[in-house]
Amino acid sequence: MTSSKVRYLIFFQYFGTKYSGVMKTPTHQNILGVQNYLEEAVLKLRPANEVSVSVSSRTDSGVHALCNSAHVDIQRKSGKPPFTERLLVDALNDHLKPEPISILKAYRVADDIHARYRALSRTYVYRIITGARHYSQLPVFERSLCWAVHENHLNVTALQEAAKLLLGTHDFSTFRSLNSETPFKSPIKTLLQAEVCSGAGSFSQHLFHRAVVVVDECADIDSVLCVAQVRRMTGALVAVGQGRLSPSEVKDLLEVRDSLAYPQNMMAPPDGLFLQKVEYEETDLFPEAMETDLT
Repeated sequence: MTSSKVRYLIFFQYFGTKYSGVMKTPTHQNILGVQNYLEEAVLKLRPANEVSVSVSSRTDSGVHALCNSAHVDIQRKSGKPPFTERLLVDALNDHLKPEPISILKAYRVADDIHARYRALSRTYVYRIITGARHYSQLPVFERSLCWAVHENHLNVTALQEAAKLLLGTHDFSTFRSLNSETPFKSPIKTLLQAEVCSGAGSFSQHLFHRAVVVVDECADIDSVLCVAQVRRMTGALVAVGQGRLSPSEVKDLLEVRDSLAYPQNMMAPPDGLFLQKVEYEETDLFPEAMETDLT
């Protein structure tokens, strides 16, 4: 006798440097995706059903996540009750050791909740550090976690002016990755927030800048494009801060709607990019109090 199949929406974070990205890769590859390890952890729970973790937001190799999300169906054997949310989090984290991947939260949700298509928005943060003219000058705790630019200062005022030009609903074709373009994927997105914050980091000789981008996603938009777009947009904004581009030139790039118009070698590296959060309707998440119904 088996128990009923239960769908969970899980939120997780990871240090992306050692992975090929978040998405699953063939097991014979030397570098695997975060999804490989998530599914392996679920399999160690010995479910009665086949395991498939559906990730909401794709990230590139080297990109990190403070909070990504996914859904997974789990059916237990021998009439055992479904996992409580807390027990599932603890069990998965135990099986994920020693990988730099951590399950933050789990919700038991309705069977029709899809992690990707039910997401309302995705927030990305890009961390930039100035004043590090050589890799050896970068604090060891920040390596692979930020983009070190040589300049001691960026023109933050001009950078913020350029960021405002990207707000709203636009055809972001210029900022799409060349190898990601397909005729059935829409380049139109709504950018809800684009701002640049600056302040001293933990090490006083450096200045940290945070570029915050909030993307409102429609169900038919492939989120992998957002990661490429954030890196390309960030690269253009940093170029404005360095004086290599003007805010009006960023507007021109947006309006031309041609990925070939994007300047070569300007895309920001993956290291400083973090997926900060994925948001859902509150009604999609079951309250934790329902755990008492699962025991």
